[in-house]
Amino acid sequence: MCRKRAFAATAQMLTPWLGAAALLAASPAFALGGPAQTAAQAPPPKTSPEVRAQADRLEPLARAAFWASQVDADPKDPEAGVKLAASLRTLGRYDEAARVADKVLVLHPQNVEALLEKARTAVAAGQGFYAIDPTRQALQAAPKDWRAATLLGVAMDQARRPAEALEAHRKAMQMAPDNAAVLSNAAMFYASQGDRAQAEALLRKAVAKPDATLQVRQNLALVLGLQGKLAEAEKIEREDLPPRMAEANLDYFKAASAR
Repeated sequence: MCRKRAFAATAQMLTPWLGAAALLAASPAFALGGPAQTAAQAPPPKTSPEVRAQADRLEPLARAAFWASQVDADPKDPEAGVKLAASLRTLGRYDEAARVADKVLVLHPQNVEALLEKARTAVAAGQGFYAIDPTRQALQAAPKDWRAATLLGVAMDQARRPAEALEAHRKAMQMAPDNAAVLSNAAMFYASQGDRAQAEALLRKAVAKPDATLQVRQNLALVLGLQGKLAEAEKIEREDLPPRMAEANLDYFKAASAR
């Protein structure tokens, strides 16, 4: 289990747009099925906000296919481009996700959602340094957006710039003091710096928030396990994860705390 999530971004690519459906279908690992769209076929129509909201609840591959069809229907649609990039990131297809986000930014250079998605993709690929610039641009465009501040903190931490990471995390906590993601990200920064007591305190506060996710609870289990508080860590693991995954994490905690 990693101690913190990675953020990365790639340099902007101005390669020709291939069509989103083709982008997805090109990979044998995630074949969409069905006949390929030919040049003679018209792209699918742009859907309503209600249909789009439903699509966001699909499983990742189906969600990516849906947003690919929406980009093909309107390549200038920034929402569709950002949602497609996010879906590809969820699937671990970071290079493709970065290309899609870059395509949106070519047409909409100040689009905050596209800037943040480019940064998230960079982080997920483990290259936080490349998330710094788009995140700073997002903060310039939306100075009160806590998402950009907390993302910048993670990017700085991953780029091994702890002083700037701490400054960004503190700014994010000032903006959104009760947000579970903000608290969790700050906690994992403290954990990475060896201050596990502070990390635990922030994570306990985070898991009590109504917006706390499974990831936040797993971060708490990790910090507890690394401190040798195995009974409480085990309780969280067995509540949240299937037995085999829980056992693997607990074995890691035991080995780490013993060291």
